[in-house]
Formats: sequence, structure tokens, C-alpha cells
Amino acid sequence: MKTTGKKAEVKSFTAPDEVRSFPKGRLELITIGGATVGRAVFEPGWRWLTSVQPLANTRSCEAPHFQYHVAGTLHVVMDDGNEFDCRPGDVSLLPMGHDAWVVGNETAVVVDFQGMVDYARAAR
Repeated sequence: MKTTGKKAEVKSFTAPDEVRSFPKGRLELITIGGATVGRAVFEPGWRWLTSVQPLANTRSCEAPHFQYHVAGTLHVVMDDGNEFDCRPGDVSLLPMGHDAWVVGNETAVVVDFQGMVDYARAAR
């Protein structure tokens, strides 16, 4: 029997490796199997432009995202003008260059498998 040398791992967002807070939201990060996975919690009134842009210091979000939407609704506007809503159960692939905000009064929660390593970290 051939083995890969890797072992099973289990982690939980109830005990994240890192938490980054920003106005009306937070990002919880876990690293597992050499990959970083983020769970973002966006409260009603959260918008990338006003909550994260001051940290990123970029015109629009430059983090690419591959996300599963757990709760709430996010409205996304791409730099090219394309716009759409992401709702619970949706999976979205967002390239660099977008803004987003919470629609309505429900907290939006997304699990992101790409793009959260530097998200909501102050520009260097």
C-alpha cells in the first residue's frame, strides 16, 4: 500500500488561526493542508468601499474570490459594470476588480477558498 505521507486534519472556524476585524465585519482564517480558508462575516451596512478599501488602499477589491455563500445577500459590482446578487447556496468566482455590499438587514456570511490571505490587511 502506497501512502502520501499526509495526515488527516480537522479545524474549526470556532477557533480560527487569525481574526481580522474591520468596520461592520470580520474575517476568520484557518490554515489546513497548506491552504488558507476564510470565513467572512459582513453585517448589515457593510460595503467593501467603506469598510475594507481604506485598509487595502486600492480603487476596488483586488483579491480574487472563490466563495460559498452561507447566509445573507451580497450585491457585487465588477469594474467592467457587470453586477449580480449572491445568495445562500450560491458559489461565486470573482476575479480582481469589484465592490460588494450587504443587501437588506441580514448578516452575510461567505466561506472563501481563495483570495483571503491578504484580505483586510493594511497595505504595506
